[in-house]
Amino acid sequence: MDLVFFGIQGSGKGTQARKLAQEFGYSIFEAGGELRAIAASGSKLGETVQSYIDVGKLVPHKIIMQVVKEAIGKRQESQKILFDGIPRDRDQQRDFQAIMKKEGRDFRCVHILLQEEDALQRILKRARDQGRTDDANEAIVRKRMATFHEKTEPVIKQYKAEGRMIEIAGEGTVDTLYEKLKEALGLA
Repeated sequence: MDLVFFGIQGSGKGTQARKLAQEFGYSIFEAGGELRAIAASGSKLGETVQSYIDVGKLVPHKIIMQVVKEAIGKRQESQKILFDGIPRDRDQQRDFQAIMKKEGRDFRCVHILLQEEDALQRILKRARDQGRTDDANEAIVRKRMATFHEKTEPVIKQYKAEGRMIEIAGEGTVDTLYEKLKEALGLA
């Protein structure tokens, strides 16, 4: 069964996704990484994606969904996928579910819960420790968090109402969180 990860920026979902992928053989679909890979591929779709990236524009919804469809199609049917960064809003949710249904793929969702201030402190520390300039500006980080609350939280609420959502407290060390995650998914 595929997994869809949710969490506010700084919740640790990317780190946890990589740990799960390494131990349990998930293939990670990370929206930004997939877009960059397709842009570098030289395909017609790649050229289109690159044209948006070159001018700093957001890649349109329709193209992102095409990238999702192609990424799923490139993987073996038996390959478990861990989706990180999609669906981000209700439109993506609608189309993502349609693609998953058409491809015959079932999924569960994981929401790593973390208070915004705790997440902000993690991000600012990561920016200092790793020199990540995209995370160093608190105003920009808060804007991304506001977008998460506005656009992504309704998606999370919908999946929770459908009984697809597993929630995990995101406090503590990377290893502590990983053990909680594995237990919640029945992998421990």
